[in-house]
Amino acid sequence: MASKARTRKPAPRKAAAAKAKSAKAPRPPARKTARRKKTAFEDQRRQPESLRLRSASPGFTVNDIAKSVYWYRDVMGFTVKDRWEQDGKLMGVELVAGDVLVMLSQDDWKKGRDRKKGEGFSLYCLTVQDVDRLAMRAKARGATMLQEPRDQPWGTRDFSVKDPDGFKITFGIEKKR
Repeated sequence: MASKARTRKPAPRKAAAAKAKSAKAPRPPARKTARRKKTAFEDQRRQPESLRLRSASPGFTVNDIAKSVYWYRDVMGFTVKDRWEQDGKLMGVELVAGDVLVMLSQDDWKKGRDRKKGEGFSLYCLTVQDVDRLAMRAKARGATMLQEPRDQPWGTRDFSVKDPDGFKITFGIEKKR
């Protein structure tokens, strides 16, 4: 019976290349760096359960849906994306401006006709457009200005308006640094 001679298999190419590379130049010693302690916010944000949003779409209950649609569309420049009617009567709209959606719904008065709207609420919107021009156009079309365009210490230029129900909306642009 003839015995079979064992032959040695050549090393895989990757292993051989890595071995040749390590033989060429010695690695410098690893630098010791101080690790920055994570803040409580960073620790909390890294949790798998934390919420990650991509957008937000506010919904406003309004006193007069037709008046509000006019203001958002014709005064501020939003576009009506969708309308909701009930028995032929307009009950709500979805408005769009760029990537931002705003929804308006007609108050059904179940919580009383004296219910105040807009108090304690403000919406901040960023744009890439010239806010001075936007403010001038809104003002010319009848917008109630709460704040004329001005530079803010946090790096934006913005202006604020009030819608027919008292909701405050600020439009800003990041200033180039």
